[in-house]
Amino acid sequence: MISWANMRFTLACEWNPMPGRRPALRGLGCLQARSAAARWVVAVGVLAWLAIAPPVFSAEGKAPVGGPRKSAANAVVDLEGKPVDPFGVTNAAATVLVFVGPECPISNRYAPELRRLQEKFGPRGVRFWIVYPDADVTVAEIRKHMREFNLPGEAVRDPRHSLVQASKAKVTPEGAVFNPKMRLAYHGRIDDRVVDFGKERPAPTQRDLHDAIESVLAGKTARASSAAAVGCRIPDVP
Repeated sequence: MISWANMRFTLACEWNPMPGRRPALRGLGCLQARSAAARWVVAVGVLAWLAIAPPVFSAEGKAPVGGPRKSAANAVVDLEGKPVDPFGVTNAAATVLVFVGPECPISNRYAPELRRLQEKFGPRGVRFWIVYPDADVTVAEIRKHMREFNLPGEAVRDPRHSLVQASKAKVTPEGAVFNPKMRLAYHGRIDDRVVDFGKERPAPTQRDLHDAIESVLAGKTARASSAAAVGCRIPDVP
């Protein structure tokens, strides 16, 4: 622990090397701050710095709680053009964002799986949102896409990529699961059925999004926090 009574501040000394003369100090030289006044000035300065320094991490070493919600405020809109906050549903057992694109064939092939997830987890308090991140996709195209593929959940537009950034999404389709404290528990592929473009398994061997939702509902950490997805690149995302 620092003892203010013993604190000393010493600045470098500069000696005059000429022979036959008494060494001299020039400039500020060997200043030792022992007085109560000097200690008080230092203490006030330290406290002032601590007061204005912005917190970067929480006690858990993660971004402060509420970060995704703040970033989504006024940046995400529904199909009526009104601001909507997917993280504002305080009683959701989990929040699931699924990023899709009307012209992405891989995204469209996952419509049946998304319906199955909604049917299983919706009654358990999981809130599903279908996110359209491409700013060039019109509301009419979104309505047609939702209707033709019978997509579950609520459709929202994310033209400023607020939800994309909060979810670390890069392609469509891609899912993100947030726990009740709005911390990102999982992001990435829905499952491993699509191995690469033009290459698919008959059935998935890992159902990543499903398992991540189950983990959050059980109050556990997801087996994997992320899994790379194969799909159509979200515009303007590096």
